Amino acid sequence: MTELPHHAGGADAAGDDDRRRAGDLGLRIGHRPSGAHNAITDVPGVLVGHTTVREAPDVHTGVTAVVPAGIGPHAPLPAGLFTGNGRGKFVGATQVAELGEIESPIVLTSTLSAFRAADALVSWMLADPANDDVLSFNPVVGECNDGALSDIRRRPVTEAHVLAALASAAPGPVAEGCVGAGTGMVSLGYKAGIGTSSRQVEAAGAAFALGVLVLANFGGTLRIAGTEVPGGANGGVLRDHGSCVVVVATDAPLDARQLTRVARRAVFAMARVGSAFGHESGDYALAFSTRRAAPVLADPELSPLFEATLDATEEAVLNSLLAARTTRGRDGTLVQALPAREVLALIGQHPAR
Repeated sequence: MTELPHHAGGADAAGDDDRRRAGDLGLRIGHRPSGAHNAITDVPGVLVGHTTVREAPDVHTGVTAVVPAGIGPHAPLPAGLFTGNGRGKFVGATQVAELGEIESPIVLTSTLSAFRAADALVSWMLADPANDDVLSFNPVVGECNDGALSDIRRRPVTEAHVLAALASAAPGPVAEGCVGAGTGMVSLGYKAGIGTSSRQVEAAGAAFALGVLVLANFGGTLRIAGTEVPGGANGGVLRDHGSCVVVVATDAPLDARQLTRVARRAVFAMARVGSAFGHESGDYALAFSTRRAAPVLADPELSPLFEATLDATEEAVLNSLLAARTTRGRDGTLVQALPAREVLALIGQHPAR
């Protein structure tokens, strides 16, 4: 079995040539500029790590960790959670909703490995001497089902894989597509996985960063710039069901109620790219702020953050598709990557050179 820990700037899986991001192809979403890396790590203090687990042809899975610097039981952060459709296993959801905070990194993985990942987060917490007095802990784990391409019943993700993703979490560029938790994911009829984007936002006369990371595995018919893009050779693979987890980070001072409003916009943004929000879809967004105990923005000042969330989430989903590579998985299932140049021709744009 191939086990590949990736730092935030690690390379994606081998495969199709010339996989690029939406911005590289001239696809502009909204008018606000992105951050330096156009990634969730553009929010100061937010780190990302991946562990990719592969054993061809039957295992294509992994772990992605979003780690706010210093997070832990003694240093929680304000957070809000929104559920678009709740057919999922979002570990820790009720306490996040009740208390409006997170005290754990956010780990993303495959559905049947979510509970091992939660246990691994407990091990991570217990290993820190600063937590010697902690008797309760709320691990946060989101999941999507990679069973179309990976032998999900083997539950190949182990505690070591989760701890490796946490340990490798770093600032800077974030690997996308077939990496970490996104290794075996399919979205909108094409190979997908991890995607990220960010926006620089002005609100209440101050400048803030907002970043999004998605684990895209949801059904529907892809739309780019309002144009439908049929699933082509992939036929009905996850066309009408599937899931998505969106993580939104910002350094804007927001409370849990306001962050829940931000999280709603992240789920709303899935409609822009064609989500079917089907019966079997588990659609979750978790938003957190890296600001602790700061005076929060007034509600009328939130609109720029809402718009930035919509734009960054849309672009993150497109990046998850554009970065992914054609994958042959369990039972010979073949899922093609999105043919970027053909799509650009369809919507009347020319790829950037």
